[in-house]
Amino acid sequence: MKQKRPHRPAGGKPAIPGGLEAVFGVHAVRALLDRGETPRELWVQEGSAGGRLAELIESAGARGARILTRPRDELDRLSQGAAHQGVVAFAAPLAFESEATLWFKLEAWPLEAPPLLLVLDGVTDVHNFGACLRSADAAGAHGVIVPKDKAAPLNATVRKVACGAAESVPVYQVTNLARALARLKASGVWITGTAGEAEALVHEADLTGPTALVMGAEGKGMRRLTREACDLLVKLPMAGSVSSLNVSVATGICLFEAVRQRTMRAASAS
Repeated sequence: MKQKRPHRPAGGKPAIPGGLEAVFGVHAVRALLDRGETPRELWVQEGSAGGRLAELIESAGARGARILTRPRDELDRLSQGAAHQGVVAFAAPLAFESEATLWFKLEAWPLEAPPLLLVLDGVTDVHNFGACLRSADAAGAHGVIVPKDKAAPLNATVRKVACGAAESVPVYQVTNLARALARLKASGVWITGTAGEAEALVHEADLTGPTALVMGAEGKGMRRLTREACDLLVKLPMAGSVSSLNVSVATGICLFEAVRQRTMRAASAS
């Protein structure tokens, strides 16, 4: 049964239960539950939201989550501008996968399809990071690799923007990105970086084999050591007046070029 606490006066951001992280929005909360995690608390907006979110509320409650109703203004202050869609879950913070896990998985690759990895170098904006994770999930990428420094955190905004992809796509954090790329090459993974000054277009590159697609930060692009670690640099065909695209948009285009090539190869082999 839902419990209701007295209305709190408008003010600052409501306190988050100790040691937990707020997860906003229907898709992000559902992904949390699908992953097998149980939120300690689920805040549901007063009014019609309860009926609209009945299935989600029932699922969280059956796992032992404490269900509380809250006025919309309190959820608005908690989300600080993010579209919470009437529901906020409080759960343990999402953690990066370890570098050791990445190497173990590659050494004992369990899938028939060759690895397709997304590498983000210097992407620090949480909205771009979340959007890149969403594209990686949609394209069926097997993992995302980020450096320990100059990278966005896996926070509530990332989880909201990613619409569940932050829970479904492994995100590996490596200590030294250039060294990690060198090890990927030694494991047979082809490193394809993106750069506006590249001569080859992305659709001219062979992305059907084991591939790590490297995207740099907007404006600065890849760092020098990252660029030097690439086997090939590619660019998008730009026909308009703008010189570059948002990193998350460019990521989606490049990943789905890999999907197109792999689908065509699989069809021709059958």
